[in-house]
Amino acid sequence: MQVGIAENKIPDGVVMDMADAERALNAWMSQGRSNESQNIYRRGLRSLYNFLPEDKTIRPGTLEQWRDQMLEDGYSNSAVNGMLVAVNQFLEFAGHRELRLMDRLKVPRNPQPELTRAEYLRMLATAKAQGNEKIYLIVKIFACTGIYSQSLPMVTVENVRKGRFCVTYLGTQSMFRIPPCLQQELLSFAKSQNITTGPIFLTQLGTTPSHTYLSHSIANLCMAAKIPEAKGNPRCLRKLYLTTKASVEASFELLIEQTMDRQLDQEQLIVGWDA
Repeated sequence: MQVGIAENKIPDGVVMDMADAERALNAWMSQGRSNESQNIYRRGLRSLYNFLPEDKTIRPGTLEQWRDQMLEDGYSNSAVNGMLVAVNQFLEFAGHRELRLMDRLKVPRNPQPELTRAEYLRMLATAKAQGNEKIYLIVKIFACTGIYSQSLPMVTVENVRKGRFCVTYLGTQSMFRIPPCLQQELLSFAKSQNITTGPIFLTQLGTTPSHTYLSHSIANLCMAAKIPEAKGNPRCLRKLYLTTKASVEASFELLIEQTMDRQLDQEQLIVGWDA
């Protein structure tokens, strides 16, 4: 065993070290793997490393928790499976086959229910009717920016004023933009709560809301708005953002194609072979 992880073995798991992971990657690439496989391998290992607790220990059950978290954050089944394969390869190379996750039957087979734009607007209207500005803004921040629930503490007074902030999550760095209209609402809410710095969304105890709190609050709002409770979670709101963004991008792609075609038609009239 070449990667030097055996000495890091502890009674209930193994400490993960990225230098060891890089050596394992080099050995794996020497078998003729593609560059795409290398990217997936590195992304999977970095994602797991960032997910691990401070002691960076992989224990029995860790991969199940990591997989379920990725699914909750909106990763597709294929993306999760690809990263699991990479981590399983690493653990086998490191001599810790007992920690691999080979059974992926727990990955949800049924598609996540999709929240429509009309349902989202009904959620906002219901929150306004209830006078619940906090849940109104929480729903809006997920649907308008696409942030992960774990990134909610990054919605600070400082970042909202800047209008954008960067988050590194599961090994991937992402930039999130806060639309101007939402900036104004967030800063107004922060002022009403006497929050001048730091996270805008806090519980009564002064802590940032947990994922359970967020899901429970959004699900309750869905029920009040007569929307299926299964759609009441940060993941569905983030998926709505991604779907809306993809639709807008597709419209721009079509517009670009049409503009290019018109330009080429005009040039054809001037320098076309049969002109």
